[in-house]
Amino acid sequence: MNNEKRLKELERRRKRAARLLAAGKTQAEVARRLGVSRQSVLRWDRVRQDKGAEGLRRPARFGRPRKLNDVQRQELAAVLKQGALAAGFATELWTLPRIAVLIKERFGVSLAESSVWRVLGELGWSVQRPAGQARQRDEAAIRTWKHKRWPALKKSQRDRVE
Repeated sequence: MNNEKRLKELERRRKRAARLLAAGKTQAEVARRLGVSRQSVLRWDRVRQDKGAEGLRRPARFGRPRKLNDVQRQELAAVLKQGALAAGFATELWTLPRIAVLIKERFGVSLAESSVWRVLGELGWSVQRPAGQARQRDEAAIRTWKHKRWPALKKSQRDRVE
């Protein structure tokens, strides 16, 4: 069951509990019928008495509020698009620590690398790998290393182990 369906089902269950309580059923009976704890029914009953049935609706969002609002997120995306050099870094490479520094300097918000990763994912950014190879790559040196140096290293390691 996806998250949206589950949230709607939980809301339906809370509202059913409210109807049963309003009909005079005891909290214990409602808990048994719905397969929930009495503590949950007690909590729902208090909300129902304080705020009515509307209080049992699911919240717009769960969890801790975001540290960066939508405007800040859009500004972050714009800065990232301009490149790391434009943001004052030595190379054009964006890394999670660099983006965390950028967020701290720009918005005064400290984020762990895992949170930076989550923000980037929510913005639609993903890991990018270079499509080409380094310009300074020396194919002849690589061939020599693979065919002469690597076999010699491999042989010397094998001799050492035996």
